[in-house]
Order: sequence, then structure tokens, then C-alpha cells
Amino acid sequence: MHELVIADTSCLIVLQNIGELGLLHELYASIYTTSEVAVEFGEPLPEWVVIQDPADSVRLKEIQKEIDNGEASAIALALEFPESILILDDLKARKLALTFGLQIIGTLSVLMRAKNLGKISSMKEMLRKLRQANFRISPALEEKILCESGE
Repeated sequence: MHELVIADTSCLIVLQNIGELGLLHELYASIYTTSEVAVEFGEPLPEWVVIQDPADSVRLKEIQKEIDNGEASAIALALEFPESILILDDLKARKLALTFGLQIIGTLSVLMRAKNLGKISSMKEMLRKLRQANFRISPALEEKILCESGE
């Protein structure tokens, strides 16, 4: 449990909406986000989430030309921690992060890790909760996740 993880707004909101935000703390040693993401989240974050803004404001401004401010700030921060894992769900932001060589995962990967470590019992139940929270997932991806989780 040594990974430094940087979370974007969508992951935090979705996990909060399905009552599973604490999984991040259970799964990863350090959870970071930016003040921009904290504002987008819209309520106080747990004390175990470290808020840190990227130091390179020039790079941040360049990234903000491509994607929204929260995602841009998370990517800019991840660039300052080369060994970090960045949680992004937005496709455009994910593609941009990959051009920088960042290691990215999505909210679904967080949930699969939780399932594999026995922190949650059913991916089927998590997928149901995600649908209720208006999290978009293709039927093909949902089927793949259920197969990988053995459900």
C-alpha cells in the first residue's frame, strides 16, 4: 500500500454518491487532489485527502486549454509526481494524460481492486449503484467487468 494516488472530481463524486468514498483510503496509502477538484466536489473532503495544487502554473494553463479545470489540475499535479496513479474517468482527459505518459486508472478499476482485495463483495451490486448514480458505462464494459470479477 505505497501508491500515491491523485483523484479527479468524477471519481470522488461517484464514490461519495454510492457510499464508497472510504474505499480510496482503504486501498491506497496517499490520496491527493487539487483545490480546483475540491471546489468541484462541493463539500468538505475527508481529512485523509491531501489537497495540493500543481506548482507549475504555466503547464497548468496549457492543459486547461484542452480540458476542464479540475481534470487539468489533476493532470498537472500528477506530472509533478511521476510515480503516481491518476484516477480519471473522462475520455478526453484520459487520452491527454496518456500523451504525458501518466499512469491512469478509472473509478471502475478502483472498484475492481476493492473487489479483488475483498473490500467489497459484489461488482454486480457496485454496477447497480453506479447506474443509479448516473455513471455511464457501456453494456460491453459492464459484461467484461462482471466476467473478470467472476460474477
